[in-house]
Amino acid sequence: MHEARREPVSILMDCDTGIDDALALVYLCSQPHVELVAVTSTPGNVDAEQVARNNLALLDLCGRSDVPVAVGAQAPLGIPLVTTPETHGPQGIGYAELPVSRRGIERRDAVELWVEAARARPGELTALLTAPLTNFALALRAEPRLPELLRGVVIMGGAYYYQGNTTPTAEWNTHVDPEAAAEVFRAFAGQPEERLPIVCALETTERIEMRPEHVAALARAAGCAKPELVDPDHAPGLRSQASNPLVRHLSDMLRFYFEFHRDYDQGYVAHVHDYFAASVAAGTANFSTRTATVHVETSAPRLLGTTIADYRGLWGEAPNARIVWSNQPDEAFKELVAAVGGLAAGLDF
Repeated sequence: MHEARREPVSILMDCDTGIDDALALVYLCSQPHVELVAVTSTPGNVDAEQVARNNLALLDLCGRSDVPVAVGAQAPLGIPLVTTPETHGPQGIGYAELPVSRRGIERRDAVELWVEAARARPGELTALLTAPLTNFALALRAEPRLPELLRGVVIMGGAYYYQGNTTPTAEWNTHVDPEAAAEVFRAFAGQPEERLPIVCALETTERIEMRPEHVAALARAAGCAKPELVDPDHAPGLRSQASNPLVRHLSDMLRFYFEFHRDYDQGYVAHVHDYFAASVAAGTANFSTRTATVHVETSAPRLLGTTIADYRGLWGEAPNARIVWSNQPDEAFKELVAAVGGLAAGLDF
């Protein structure tokens, strides 16, 4: 069991923002013990340039204009990019309309930034990867020693003996760039167990199921003047009137996400996968893992992006991952509401 410990941690985040990526990023901004070293932008939910715009705007909104944002790859390694406007909206942030940042992106691309940071601070940085693994795979090509240079790696991706959310067997991030995912797992084969990536896959991230009452609780924690009601009986697209701008934007994102899940017969909920991965990287989650050897399917058309875990060593290959096996959803939402509500209440808008 990995127990929550608020010890100082320095995080390099790579994301494809994305509603749940946005919530994860805001959560990290709420944690005083987290040094957010940089945020890099991978194409996925939207194209890489839009991801970067979302990241800049969110960081500015959270009072973190000091955090650099970089762009890396423009497309997956070997297949065309497929985005998800039906899931996250045309800009990746649901119904939210974020203020445009006055900042620009880093002159360095994501790969340069990752490699330079890891070499400059060996053993200090934790990688949080909530997007397709394109940028990280390219960084591993540029610096094969990254598994030794990084303090740790947390990946949101995959589905192990669990129904996929993109195809019957594949999870979204891995399906977008299966070649990149396969390269990343190969790079960690044979590393000591404590250096293996912690993988937050669908079987545990779909348990982190946000509901309208969590949005209401977040608004209360932020000191909003009126209750924040996100109701399944509301007309689609109704905009938040919350007095706190951060709560208002998050509510507008999450309403879109609730509506998407309802439209796909999953209920008026939102699976906030990336928030859970962020809490793992930040050390604020209680969870357990199982060591495994992961294979990513890259050739069979119907199984593209499917992830398989050998927990028993039947392949006779070295482990390359620690897959999260259990987590605590109720604890996760108490943490999220208190942390992000506190951040929102303390911001000077």
